[in-house]
Amino acid sequence: MIDFIPSDLAHFLYVAILSFLVGLELKTYRYAVGDESAFHIGSTRTFAFIGIMGYLFYRIDIWFYILGYGGLVLIYLIYYYFKLLHDRASIISFLLISLVYAFGPLIEIFNIWMPTLLFVIIVFLLGADKSLGYLLERLNVEEFETLGKFLLLSAVILPLLPHTKLPYIDISAFEIWLVVVVVSTISYGSYIAQKYIFKNRGYLITALFGGLYSSTATTVVLAKKATSAHTQVIDSAIVLATSMMYVRLLALAFIFNKEIALHLALPLLGFAALGGLISLALYKRGAPTQAPIDDRNPLELGTAFLFALLFVAMIVITKYVSSHYGDLGIKVLSFIIGFTDIDPFVLSLLTGKMELSASLIVSAILIAAGSNNLLKALYALLFGRYVPKKAAAVLVVLGVLTIIAGIKTKGWI
Repeated sequence: MIDFIPSDLAHFLYVAILSFLVGLELKTYRYAVGDESAFHIGSTRTFAFIGIMGYLFYRIDIWFYILGYGGLVLIYLIYYYFKLLHDRASIISFLLISLVYAFGPLIEIFNIWMPTLLFVIIVFLLGADKSLGYLLERLNVEEFETLGKFLLLSAVILPLLPHTKLPYIDISAFEIWLVVVVVSTISYGSYIAQKYIFKNRGYLITALFGGLYSSTATTVVLAKKATSAHTQVIDSAIVLATSMMYVRLLALAFIFNKEIALHLALPLLGFAALGGLISLALYKRGAPTQAPIDDRNPLELGTAFLFALLFVAMIVITKYVSSHYGDLGIKVLSFIIGFTDIDPFVLSLLTGKMELSASLIVSAILIAAGSNNLLKALYALLFGRYVPKKAAAVLVVLGVLTIIAGIKTKGWI
């Protein structure tokens, strides 16, 4: 993986963020159990500073670290004395202070996975058997568990996997799971943006971010909302979701294979821009409408493991088809795959270490994207009770044009 920032700075920032989140989760826990008294030793900012102090002291000298911990113990003893005078005996805050203070040494000794795993355990333990009550209206506590799942995928499982190449597919378990992490990151990031940054969202915002993690699922959800009262807005949103699919594919290509990404940039950006312009034209004919869209989190551990299995299966199938049926077989396969989930197939082409020419890979990705548009057009009609007809027509046109671009790839690469 490419290091964009120095490791020391990355470790420092990571410790500070995890420490802050532990403090925030402790504050959440106090609200949930009805312990809202001001008689506390601190929460979010205090814990962030404790984590920073532990990291810096450990890096300076182990004796600084020990003396710093001794100072924290002394402060807590004084606090605990007055706490006992008020008939309060819980030491959970001290335990969390000790664990947060240990983040610094843990990330230096075990790397990022150990403090991450510790954070996940803290969140799950604090979140067990508590009523959300007042806090649930302001902060969805389940999101901490979702964050824990994401960190488990990316910072715990990934570093532990071997880099040894697997036979036949010529790719390591680490590289396979890295693909899962990248896709999960895009999906989770767009989900968070859609749910928390743009809470009062319209249909176009839903399509914008929903299309980044699954244009097919977003098309189905939008189509189900279609009524004669706001047909134009739904048509616009469905087309925009597919436009974002092109952006998503280009982003994945740049992450895993820059050479292919450069070849894909022109057609994918062109189709994304075309879809965006058509979406804007349709939107101007309709009235802005709030979107009560299904915002269930796409990040599930079972889904991640299934994606990994599909990714490996696509590598095996693609290798077999390539060796037995040549370029034509790959193109036919890409068209068929388009009527399913295309991400595992596209990523198998980008990362599968197969002996395929750049033009063939580009062609296969475009054909798969095009046929996937045809599938979404069918979904729009079926789930929308034939209301979003314009969106379905546009998706068919985009699909056909994308397939043609894929077939004619050799003419412009």
